[in-house]
Amino acid sequence: MSQLSERPEKPVVGVSMPHESAHLHVTGAALYTDDLVHRTKDVLHAYPVQAAKAHGRIIALHTGPALAVPGVVRVLTGADVPGVNDAGMKHDEPLFPDEVMFHGHAVAWVLGETLEAARLGAAAVEVDLDERPSLIALRDAIEAGSFHGARPVMRTGDVDAGFADSAHVFTGEFQFSDQEHFYLETHTALALVDENGQMFVQSSTQHPSETQEIVAHVLGLHSHEVTVQCLRMGGGFGGKEMQPHGFAAVAALGARLTGRPVRVRLNRTQDLTMSGKRHGFHAEWKIGFDGDGRIQALDATLTADGGWSLDLSEPVVARALCHIDNTYWIPHARVTGRIARTNKVSNTAFRGFGGPQGMLVIEDIMGRCAPLLGLDPTELRERNFYRPGQGQTTPYGQPVTHAERISTVWQRVRDDAALADRKREIAAFNAAHPHTKRGLALTGIKFGISFNLTAFNQGGALVLIYKDGSVLINHGGTEMGQGLHTKMLQVAATTLGIPLHKVRLAPTRTDKVPNTSATAASAGADLNGAAVKNACEQLRGRLSQVAATQLGVNASDVRFVEGVARALGRDGELAWDDLVRTAYLQRVQLSAAGFYRTEGLHWDAKAFQGSPFKYFSYGAAAAEVEVDGFTGAYRIRRVDIVHDVGDSLSPLIDIGQVEGGFVQGAGWLTLEDLRWDTGEGPNRGRLLTRAASTYKLPSFSEMPEEFHVRLLENATEEGAVYGSKAVGEPPLMLAFSVREALRQAAAAFGPAGVSVELASPATPEAVYWAIETARGGGAAREGDHARDGAALRIDAGSASHA
Repeated sequence: MSQLSERPEKPVVGVSMPHESAHLHVTGAALYTDDLVHRTKDVLHAYPVQAAKAHGRIIALHTGPALAVPGVVRVLTGADVPGVNDAGMKHDEPLFPDEVMFHGHAVAWVLGETLEAARLGAAAVEVDLDERPSLIALRDAIEAGSFHGARPVMRTGDVDAGFADSAHVFTGEFQFSDQEHFYLETHTALALVDENGQMFVQSSTQHPSETQEIVAHVLGLHSHEVTVQCLRMGGGFGGKEMQPHGFAAVAALGARLTGRPVRVRLNRTQDLTMSGKRHGFHAEWKIGFDGDGRIQALDATLTADGGWSLDLSEPVVARALCHIDNTYWIPHARVTGRIARTNKVSNTAFRGFGGPQGMLVIEDIMGRCAPLLGLDPTELRERNFYRPGQGQTTPYGQPVTHAERISTVWQRVRDDAALADRKREIAAFNAAHPHTKRGLALTGIKFGISFNLTAFNQGGALVLIYKDGSVLINHGGTEMGQGLHTKMLQVAATTLGIPLHKVRLAPTRTDKVPNTSATAASAGADLNGAAVKNACEQLRGRLSQVAATQLGVNASDVRFVEGVARALGRDGELAWDDLVRTAYLQRVQLSAAGFYRTEGLHWDAKAFQGSPFKYFSYGAAAAEVEVDGFTGAYRIRRVDIVHDVGDSLSPLIDIGQVEGGFVQGAGWLTLEDLRWDTGEGPNRGRLLTRAASTYKLPSFSEMPEEFHVRLLENATEEGAVYGSKAVGEPPLMLAFSVREALRQAAAAFGPAGVSVELASPATPEAVYWAIETARGGGAAREGDHARDGAALRIDAGSASHA
């Protein structure tokens, strides 16, 4: 086993413990960015001037009326920017635009002594627009040929030959919804010029280094003149990876121009109407199976709704293409990705980052094609799994390591959930209940871990040991409630061989650990954990030399366990605090900068080939639902999950992440239905679901009545920190099981062999229409035509038909 993966005697990693800030969270004592306003003197409040049209050229901006409002101090416009008027890394996101690109676009910001003064000032600003045509619906953008960014194509094998060899060929179309992050803490920033003339920005950001970079170029400064700190976030889910930068830049610009601290905090409606979502997708596909139901060929085009600017749409689409195979070997494939440009908010990262969208396409195909092939969906999925020792690679050319875990987690869920017995019980229940049906589905996941952009796969840390033996960690990751800081404390304590209470963690700051990657791609623990471990190993090595002299042994024979240094095979020991004090007196350096870069990655974006992922995470979930035939209303009766996190760094944290990710995924697939005004009236392009009253989020009532989560045992991941694996994003896709169970329950209202179209999100309304289609016979099995080589077209439902 590698040094990175091997665990020492009595490690602190692997121990179940609560989140390091759990007590602060539940008592309300935890401080977030906006709480710091009350500790800061003379703060000005910023409020956006939002355009009420989806698209138009700004002819004039009348700020005079705002300045006449009592308490208004200044109105920020593009003329005030001393550097680059852009908030994006692609230079396509003007901070102060000349052209309104979506309904709610901020064209100016008003600074006031109070938030109310700023609000009234913003309402007084007059914006003259030359309104222009807009594209709101994804289908309209596709028909208009409105695209931007790269158009990658992933190829493997010979697609035409694969279809020629297929006994069954089906084609279809599928459009599925975007998703709002709805983090508890909205976008927030607080900026001030400190006593040294440095711009200091507190920001709720997943990517402090990039926030620093954007703030610097907007202000015309160098990065060393800007420090960004992230104390903690009240949720992020990817929504704070790219989009906080502009809000931080507005606060910083205001502070630079007024000499006073400036606060930006969006209210919920502003956050919903100004910040990006998960990308909705449209998919067209053609798939071929052999006579045994094994996939022979796939030809698909995936189109993401990118919104008005690129943001992270290109890597999101790339990851969608890289995950369209999910757990299935596809010998011949051609998959094309596109980004539609629409007049909506710029869509961005969201937990899974395109992976869920790609995987949903293939899972929808499997669920729809199984009855047409005369196979149980579970059997069809099993027949197409990647198999170990077969030399199988993904469509982009990466070998699938530990492919046996696909079947392992699958079988353990089958056993844990007693699937065979429950399927018989469900069949009996459905036969006895004409107006209520149940469905039980099992789905699996294979999710690649690492940033698609190889350069991002690096992490840094700074670890300090003080004379009294206490330890302070700085690392480049941010805490958004996911437990990263808890894991980093455990990694440091384990590596140094000291009790956890001796280690403290400092807030994430760009002047402590520079040039960090975003806390995203589920790589936070991998990258930062390895960097923290590297720094601690340097310190332990120095202290081992000091201890060896004291104990009269070689440094290689010194071990640190539970705060005591001992020599192998020798009596005598040194307490940690005494050893540190001795090291200080001997002028031994007691600080270390750690670094880690993920090895073994290579990626050719143009050819769309390579090995972009360090490893794959695996999981499986079985979900049982009950559906009402009159209304389409449903409940989740039971969920069983087995998930692969390697050797868990912190089991309680990881189980919580699996549960939370699953519920968030179920929300995306079944409840969360974003709607825009697509009419030709004055509010065209306006987000209609702009509050919790109109945008339904999963709550306790949507939780499974029985919820069983188990982590895969004996699953050490060689080459990852202490043998662990990422946990943030992969569990979200376990919720495919809920959607597939709803499909089976809806099909049970019709004759056997019905292929059911199911919209996504599968709201009760959408489920009702699926039931009605099933009652009418739906897309019945037409195996004879398929065997003759004719394509059976299946047009998928979408939210638009409901």
